Order: sequence, then C-alpha cells, then structure tokens
Amino acid sequence: MGDLQSLRFFISGLDQRSLPRILQICSGVYFQGSVYELSGSEVCLSTGDFVKIIGLELLSVSCEEIDTGTSFELPTGYTGHFSLIAEDLPYNTIEEIVGLCPVGVDACGSFTFICQTELTIDNFTLSAGKQLTLLSVEEARNGERLARCQVFGQNMASAEILLPMDLRGEFYECQSDRGYSLQEIMSSSRLSCRHFRSKAEKNSGSTLIFSPVYEISAIMHMRKNVVKFPSSLEVDVEDVTEQFPDLVFITPLSMTEVASQPAQSFPTMAEILDAPEGNQFFNCSWFHELQSGRQLVLHACSTTTMILASTPKGRKGKQYFVISKSYNGRMRRRAREFESVYELYLASSQTPGLKVSVTRHCEAVEEEGIPALSVGEQLEVLGKAPMDGAAQKAECLICKRTTEVDEDEDEEDEDDSEEISLPLFMAGHFVEKLSDNKKYKLTDLISSTLPLDVKVVTRDKELEKDPLMGLPALQLEETFTETIVLTSLPNQPDRCFELPVRWIQMSLCFTSDHLPWSTSPERHVETVTEVTEKFYYEYHKLVSKIEEPPPRPPKRKPSTAEVPKKSKSKPKSSKLRSAVTKQLDNLSLGEKKEKRAPAPPLPEDTLELPPPLLPRKASSAAHSVTVHNTYVKSPTTAYKSAQGLSDADLDSEHDYESIEHSFKNPHESLFY
Repeated sequence: MGDLQSLRFFISGLDQRSLPRILQICSGVYFQGSVYELSGSEVCLSTGDFVKIIGLELLSVSCEEIDTGTSFELPTGYTGHFSLIAEDLPYNTIEEIVGLCPVGVDACGSFTFICQTELTIDNFTLSAGKQLTLLSVEEARNGERLARCQVFGQNMASAEILLPMDLRGEFYECQSDRGYSLQEIMSSSRLSCRHFRSKAEKNSGSTLIFSPVYEISAIMHMRKNVVKFPSSLEVDVEDVTEQFPDLVFITPLSMTEVASQPAQSFPTMAEILDAPEGNQFFNCSWFHELQSGRQLVLHACSTTTMILASTPKGRKGKQYFVISKSYNGRMRRRAREFESVYELYLASSQTPGLKVSVTRHCEAVEEEGIPALSVGEQLEVLGKAPMDGAAQKAECLICKRTTEVDEDEDEEDEDDSEEISLPLFMAGHFVEKLSDNKKYKLTDLISSTLPLDVKVVTRDKELEKDPLMGLPALQLEETFTETIVLTSLPNQPDRCFELPVRWIQMSLCFTSDHLPWSTSPERHVETVTEVTEKFYYEYHKLVSKIEEPPPRPPKRKPSTAEVPKKSKSKPKSSKLRSAVTKQLDNLSLGEKKEKRAPAPPLPEDTLELPPPLLPRKASSAAHSVTVHNTYVKSPTTAYKSAQGLSDADLDSEHDYESIEHSFKNPHESLFY
C-alpha cells in the first residue's frame, strides 16, 4: 500500500515512464458526489474512487517567492532565465555529487564545485579551493565508474582529470553564472526542486521555487472518454497500482459503439446505464423495458433491410410501421387510387404499362386542353409529351382510352380505343387495375418498385401477435438499411427484438454475468415495430428527399373580344334602385361621410312649418270615410315628388307598391 500524499506532490515526483498508475482518492475538498467542470470535462472525485493515470502534459508552472510567500503562474513558453542558487550543504563523495547532479552529466558545465581539503589522486595532488566542473561519467576497463572533471589553473589553463566515485572529501557547490530556462528546469526532476533567482535581478532578487502544474489524462469509472484535470487539485491520493494491477474500469458505450464491437464479443450480457429519455419514436412493448439498471442479452449486431409502411387515416388515426425484411406474413396487392394526373404520372414512371379505371366524371375544358372522362373508361398510360399548341411550357400524359362495352355489341366495337392527352395539372379520380390475386412474400414485393398498396392476408406465425393482421390496407413506401443490435430480455432469451442504432440514445456497459442458457436457444425475432408520426417525419428529414411539386395549370389571358358586352337597356326598377342608391351615397349628416348610408333630405315645408291642426269631425255610420294622416306625408309620395317620378314609372313592371319604399330610414324617424 502506497503512502498518503497530496496529488500535487505525487505528480511532481512521478516518473512518466512508470505510467499507467492507479490511484485511490482518500480525502480532500471534493466530497462524495461533487461534480466539477475541469478543463471542459465534468469530473467527480469521490472518496474511495479509483483513477488510472495514463498521461501527463505540462500546463503551466507555479512560481512561489520564499521570502514573501506569494505565488503566481508562468506559462510554459516563458522566455526569461533563472540562476541556480548554490546550496550550503556539503557533499561527502563524488558519487553523491553525481547522484544528485541537477542536470544530466552529459551537459557541459552542468555542475561546478570546490573541495575544502587537499585531494591526492594517484601521483596528482589537487590543492584546496580549486573549482571542478563535472563533465561526464565514464567506465574504465575494469568496470570502475569515473567522473571526468575539468579544472582551471593559472592563466585560465584547464586540464581534465578522472575522479573515482568513492573519493571522499568536503565538497561544496559553487555559484554558477549560467541561466536556465523554465523548460529546462521543468524537464529535470532534480532541478525542479531547487531554488532559483531571476537572472535579471542578479543577487538582489527574491528566492524562487517552481512546481509544475500538469494536465492529467486519466480513466475513471462510468466515464466513456478520457478525463483531463489539473494536478493542482487539493486532494490526497494513494498509489495502489501494485495492489490492483488488473482493476477493470467500467466504460459506458453508446449504441453506435456497441454496434462497432467485434463479432466475437457477442453474445454477452449488458447493463443499461442511461436509459433513453422520453419515447418519441416507438409504440412497441419492448421499448418500455429499457430502464436504467436493467439487464439485457445482446445476441449480435448486423445491418438489415427494413421497410417503412403506413396505413390510411382511419378512426384510430394513421399508423406507421418499420418492417424487417425477414417478415414471413403473406400479402395481396391492393389497387392504388390517384387523385390527379400528376400522381398517375409518378406511378407510371415506376410501373410501366400502368392501367387505371376512371371513377368520376370529368367535364371537358377546351381552353386548357382537358378532355372529358366518364366513369368506367379504361386508361393505359403510354408516356409523357409536351402539350400541342400550348402557349406556356406544359406537359401532358398520353393515354390509351378504352370504353367498356356491353356483351351484346359487335366484336368490332370491342377494340374501339383512342389516344388522349391528359394535362399533368388536371385533377381526376382513378383506380389501378390489377390482374392477379396472388399472395406475395414481403421479399417479393420489395424487389419491385415501391410504393405498393397491400393487405396482409396471412399472419407471421413467428410472432405472438402480428400487428399487421387485420389492417384494412397497408402502403409499403420505401426500403432503407439500418444497423441493429439483436437483443432480448434475460427472462425470455429466445424472444428477440431489433434495436435500431440511429434511433435509440442509450448507454450500456458489458458485464461478466453468465448468459441465461446452457445451450443457445432458437431465436424468434420480432420483425414488426410500430413507430410514431414523429419517427415518420424525422426519417424523411434525415434522408432529405425533395419531391417535385405537381405542375400548375397555365394562366389564361382572355382577350378583350372575348369579354361579353354589357346590355345598355336596364329595367326601370333597376333605374329606380340605382338612383336611390346614388342619392343616398351623396348624403351626409356632417362634413365627413359616415359608413352607414344617410337618410334622404326632407321637403322644406315639412322641416320649417309645423303640420296644420284639423278639427275633429263627427263620424257617421252611414257614410264612413277614412281620412289620410296629414301630419306625415307618405314616403312614396314624398319620394315621387322629390325625384319627379310619375306613378307610371314606378308601376311599369308591377302594379303593387314595393315594400322597400314603406320602411323609414332611422335618420328619418329621428327627424319626425
């Protein structure tokens, strides 16, 4: 069991050649369940977790001033240089100097020292206080290791001597004028723990100590990708590499990664780590079994052909299905219905020699080139051609028309047929003519051109319940290729279903649990999956199919000669209404016209003079005369006097009074 130490200290003294190393989180400020976003990754360092360190990369250098205790960070590309501060501690042997050399012994002028006592090597005596520079370490013929050093004499004369490793003395490091870059300091484990001073400040600068900040690349439990975090995290770790050399880290896999596993990885047991959120695409029973923590049996991964199918809109709404190519039900073809000549053209381009029957009458429009069609006429599509005499660019469908004849008619009339041209923009109602009543397999139908309308007449006996059986109609729209993972539940390992990789966002992990069988069972695959309308439209977005819109009918530009002339003679009643309307429109109660039509003007004598008072007369039973109301004049009389119209003009077409003349305008009622 390793010693407990901080992560920073452990990484600073770690030899990268010993990687990978397995660490256990023991204590620190990152408590159980705490999640932190570090370097773009969410990291959870909980007590007891295991971390496998697989790589280190220098991020920056933390620089601390010993005198003041302040610290700051320097980038790895810092261009300044630092002077190494000589230590006061003595070295007892040359081997100790070589072992603690701050830079590799192959570096020229890497370490300079003096000896306080006189040294005698063989017949050569070195006086005390002479400076020696360590150059390299060599090996003699007898296997003895020697240190080659350079010594300077008078007049800067230099000589090289060989010192045995066991040579004893009192050696002290000399202050060197050499400057070290930050990269040189960090690349040496011996230099990185020494004290330095900025070379620009010489002897007056503060004493500095450097510590590297690494970006640690590690593998953690429940992490799919390599996690990266800095070594400056305040956590205590313990090196447990020797105790757990074969520790396996659980790695979550997406459905795409599961499908990319080698074939020999299957069958296997797996556990759902992250279940799919929400159900937007599937209306099937197996989707509800995909819950977190649930065990699954993964049998195999493969690529299969599937068919997208739909039903006509009914009481339950439109249904959508994805059918596997291995579906074993039997189907009969159904006649397709077409609502326009353009739909007929699209179907004929996929089914040459298409024959249809007209199901609704169509009247001829000579200006647009539309012929007349009658119910029961048979049409055989021959091809497409441009319309004759069309001013604008337009195309038509050439069809061979055959009229149904009675059996009593002559055989000569039975072959009565003609070619007609149907504009592509023409609306119509047609039904396909089928000549066979054969039961087809799905593989036989998809080998022909889709779409096809079918009806399932024999269910797939491999399925417990065939959802296609009993549907009034089913349209096979198109085929597509899908990567699937053949899966089953442990309690029913023989009942398999296909998980489409593109449409399920779920993470799994392989487990070492035993398979739920002694011998591999015979598999029954659920080949029909009901999907939602969301799946249907998302699929078409994915394939990005752009269908050509149906053609528009040509615009008609009628000439002035074709415009019918309006009759100049109008009936008198129409003259009367137009005169009244014109006069009412010109009237207004104020300066601004109102939207509501104002009342016609009243006679001046009615507005200025009050009505005369007439004496009452005694009524006689023998001679009763109805007296007209003289207080208010009749609207008809007032209108005739205002317009200057006679009774003959008003009663030219009828001998009764129009009811519209007897109604008073609201403004007129207000005045009176």
